[in-house]
This record gives sequence, C-alpha cells and structure tokens, in this order.
Amino acid sequence: MLVELSRDYQPSEDEPFMNERQREYFRRKLLDWKDDIIKESKETLQHLQDESSNLPDMADRASSETDRAIELRARDRQRKLISKIDSALKRIEEGTYGYCEDTGEPIGLKRLDARPIATLSIEAQERHERRERVYRDD
Repeated sequence: MLVELSRDYQPSEDEPFMNERQREYFRRKLLDWKDDIIKESKETLQHLQDESSNLPDMADRASSETDRAIELRARDRQRKLISKIDSALKRIEEGTYGYCEDTGEPIGLKRLDARPIATLSIEAQERHERRERVYRDD
C-alpha cells in the first residue's frame, strides 16, 4: 500500500470513511506508537541492567526494588499495548479497521485519532462498561 500523505494530513469526515489515505494515516500512527514503546522499553531495560542492585542501605534497596517493580509493571502494560497495536495493524490489512466489533458501524475518526486501538464505537463501549459494572456489583 503506497499512499502519499502530507505531514499535516488529518482524516476528515468529508472524505469516504477508511479510504486508503485514512488507513495509511492510522497505520503510520500505530507503527510510530509501537516504535516509541519499543524504544522506551529498551531504554528501561538498559537502565535496569545498569542500576546497581547491591545497595548497602536497606531503605535504599527497598526503594530501588519498588521502583524496579513499578517499571516492570509498566513494561508489562506496554507489552499488552503492543499486542493491541499489532491487532489493529492486522485489522487495517484485513479491511476491518475502524468498524465496531459489536455493531459493524464506523467507530468515528475522532475516537480513532484519540485511541487508534479502539475496537468499539463510543456507544458500544458505554454499553460494555455498563454491563461490566452490573456484573461486577453482583
């Protein structure tokens, strides 16, 4: 898919939904996001490897371990996010990206721009969250 996009291109409601330009815009946005996460992850791993774990003071060691645990949890969340990004990229290739998994309706450009991994329209997401609250309260 070779589509020319200017740097200032923004998907518009005036053009057909999920045309080639929009798909390319979101594909690039997702790939850039994934690259940023991977780069940040590598920096974190390097930092954790460089950090000395032989701190003589117990409070310093405990603080260091807490920081390390927080970083590792953040990396785990980002690993899951990369999986969602990969899934969105696959949907772009399949031609299903941008359409609600529940209703099949367009998700909407504003929502996709804010959350490019979205799989549900705002209405479907709200229904899902309401059901989740009801079952969680039981």
